[in-house]
Amino acid sequence: MNNLKRKPLRVALIVSERTLAEYSMSLEYLLVGLADESVPVVLVCPPAGNVDSIICGPVEVLRHPPVDLPLAERLGRNMLAELLAKFEPTVLHCLCQSRAPLVEWLALRLDLPYILTVNSLQKRRRPFPPSLEHCARIVVPAQTVAASIAGFHPQFAERIEQINLGTFVAETSRCFSSPSRTATIVAAHPLDNADDFENLFGAIRHISLDGYEFMTVVMGGGRDESQVHKLLAALGLLQTVTIVPRLRPVRSVLAAGDIFVRPQPSSAFDPFLLEAMSVGVAVAACKGGVDDLIVDGETALVFDPGDELSIVTVLKQLLGKREFARKIAAAGQEYLRKNHSVSNMISATLQTYRNAEQWHKSPDR
Repeated sequence: MNNLKRKPLRVALIVSERTLAEYSMSLEYLLVGLADESVPVVLVCPPAGNVDSIICGPVEVLRHPPVDLPLAERLGRNMLAELLAKFEPTVLHCLCQSRAPLVEWLALRLDLPYILTVNSLQKRRRPFPPSLEHCARIVVPAQTVAASIAGFHPQFAERIEQINLGTFVAETSRCFSSPSRTATIVAAHPLDNADDFENLFGAIRHISLDGYEFMTVVMGGGRDESQVHKLLAALGLLQTVTIVPRLRPVRSVLAAGDIFVRPQPSSAFDPFLLEAMSVGVAVAACKGGVDDLIVDGETALVFDPGDELSIVTVLKQLLGKREFARKIAAAGQEYLRKNHSVSNMISATLQTYRNAEQWHKSPDR
């Protein structure tokens, strides 16, 4: 009887520029899953956000803020609240921690529960909103993120729920799948600090001088891009290393590689690492930060990012022992099949939405 009285789900997703830049694949998978379940969706995104390539099904798009001016902020929030009220959502889902204050305000205004997704380790200088009165669950993609939140904000520990980001795993491995093709190393990392690449590029130069034949693609952009180019020039690697912007679809770029390198620890869940593993590329990475996907000797080979020789050793293992590299790539794919399926992500998310509605109605919350 309770199920008959329950309102059908209607979901409002609130995203940021960062969500669209780094987690567009996961957002696309979520939209596909909600469409398959006939769940109406409204997507609230920044004015300049490009969402055309990820929209699936009858999704209504609202741009916020309509005018990016401080004096118009209050007016813009009120307009957004009115538009959302017409859509009549049953739950709000904030997909970026930076949007949490806005979503908390909307939840209070509309008297709705919301889900907050947090993908990064916590820092004291980036606290949660002062109130999470209407936040039913804090969804995280990894145990390391859950532990970080619980450590900094123990008062919210009971609301944390881990839902692994899902992906579609390729049936075959791309790692050294074509013997006639030049071996390719792919890295995806912001170009905000040239120092992040110094040891990696030094290792690439070392391996190249030792006679290994390969090419390297670095995907990314950032404020220190010119210094990264100068570093490449100083090491004589301009013909060996190519820098490209983040291209879509990301999987196509990653699938062109044989080895994926994460040169530095990441304080956020790395969607590029997830997709690289899914297409069957051997992973060389460093531990630290959000590293739940990295199991040394199984899903990846681990190096010390501060030790050039360590990077050389790992890359030579993968370049020189191709069957071994393919085993690492295949093991990574199998790990994702067991732990990161899209169907499990969608079913868990839908259940979280329904639980949020019940939590919101509970007199004991």
